[in-house]
Amino acid sequence: MKILRHPFARPIVVAACMLAATLVAATCHAEDASIRPFKVNIPQSALDDVRMRLKATRWPDQETVPDDSQGAQRAKLQELVRYWATDYDWRNAEARLNALPQFKTRIDGLDIHFIHVRSPHRNAMPLIIAHGWPGSVFEQIKLIGPLTDPVKYGGRAEDAYDVVIPSLPGFGFSGQPGDAGWGLERIGAAFDVLMKRVGYTQYVAQGGDWGAGIVQAMGRQAPPGLLGIHTNLPAAIPNDVGPALGGGPLPAGISDEERKVVDSLKSFRGRGSSAYLVLMKARPQAVSYGLTDSPAGLAGWMLVHPGFDHWSYGKDPQQSPTRDDVLDNFMLYWLTNSAGSSARIYWENRDSDLTSSAAQRTQEINVPVAITVFPREVYQPPETWARRAFPTLIYYHRAERGGHFAAWEYPELFASELRAAFKPLRGGAARVAAVQGDGIRRTELQRRNLSGPGREMLQVRVEIDPGVRFPSHKHPGEEIIYVIEGTFEYEVEGQPPVTLKASEVLFIPAGVVHAAKNVGDAPAAELATYIVEIGKPLVTQVQ
Repeated sequence: MKILRHPFARPIVVAACMLAATLVAATCHAEDASIRPFKVNIPQSALDDVRMRLKATRWPDQETVPDDSQGAQRAKLQELVRYWATDYDWRNAEARLNALPQFKTRIDGLDIHFIHVRSPHRNAMPLIIAHGWPGSVFEQIKLIGPLTDPVKYGGRAEDAYDVVIPSLPGFGFSGQPGDAGWGLERIGAAFDVLMKRVGYTQYVAQGGDWGAGIVQAMGRQAPPGLLGIHTNLPAAIPNDVGPALGGGPLPAGISDEERKVVDSLKSFRGRGSSAYLVLMKARPQAVSYGLTDSPAGLAGWMLVHPGFDHWSYGKDPQQSPTRDDVLDNFMLYWLTNSAGSSARIYWENRDSDLTSSAAQRTQEINVPVAITVFPREVYQPPETWARRAFPTLIYYHRAERGGHFAAWEYPELFASELRAAFKPLRGGAARVAAVQGDGIRRTELQRRNLSGPGREMLQVRVEIDPGVRFPSHKHPGEEIIYVIEGTFEYEVEGQPPVTLKASEVLFIPAGVVHAAKNVGDAPAAELATYIVEIGKPLVTQVQ
């Protein structure tokens, strides 16, 4: 994998500007593109102020139910706030952050804070990890060790990653947008600029919660160098399931597994578990006044998030995140005064359901997609939904444990998922069969098992504009090409070029390098049929 190393004084401004998505490229040349080292140094007066506010909290009356169905239970929250005001020490969190290489750089008019840890092992795969709400960089720093130095955790050096963890715009130490428009597409474009700016020509991206929406947006943009994405909150709910969630009929032919997921989602919504996001999508400014004035109020609001449904408030000493971990996260929001600016990510994406395939336009994703489903996540999309939503899916796995904050809860397990998910993409520029480029459009038509044991068939329609050449590549499976319309010239390794017209067929053995060019004066199309092992990712390796 080719990686450009950079001295801090000479950031790769020209490459970043050339390769950035159009949303960002227009301003790239006009702003300071330097990368500035950053350290956290919170004034003691700010820490004294938060303790004073915690001790002066004005409490409401107690809930009238014996559970958390009305929100965070008062007694549990009071005990957490007491510990926060008397025993908790922010300086420990500050030291953990400052032990890591942190930087800031200006992208699209906004300062982006990020952690950047390079692996000690050669040929590490660059990885950017995007968090969500109410998360932060604290949610992912436990991943850094297992990812950058897998040997220390029982892994192999060739599985190592260079890790970049940015704070989202409006979150933590990143800048707070002064104008509207910082939705998923704009953040995704900015994160591509970030990866190019720190010196990577190829990389992979991971995200959960809003981070999932961001990396899916990056997958739609498919900037040069993005090899693939991984998400633990995939937008996989099909269009025909949406009405059933609102009380309508179930779609015909739904499986028992899919029915259980629908029932679980209906129950989740019926309990009001998503009420917090409804309000932040509608009136984030209204929410922010109380959260900005009361740290106890901030904690009470964030603990409504279903990711904390199974958190013990620190009563279980074996549980991660610990009490201090969660307070570190709350303090980051408090000390940076980002409760309001972070809530606006919901408003920016108010018309887009984060779990809906149609809303997130997953059919437009043009890079390999990997999915891990955790058993305590808000919902667990079945593989049938995932394959419908993501034509370029190369990895789907159900983890044995973990929830919405899986990286925080089980960092080594989460790291092992990323190693497995991105393994097919190591060693060069890899793309799945549905990857697209300028003048090339590829669409998966069907996938079905064959009568022979362990084999399946995948059919893809490929359209290429006049004069466009699909570069030399190979697949792990046999390929049968049937020209539907137009004229193609095929270059097959070890053979002279051959020209095929409509209704003619070409067979290419597994692993043989080949290329195709439209040599006619109109768009041409082929039907490519692949025969591969069941469950084995069909990866197009571009030479």
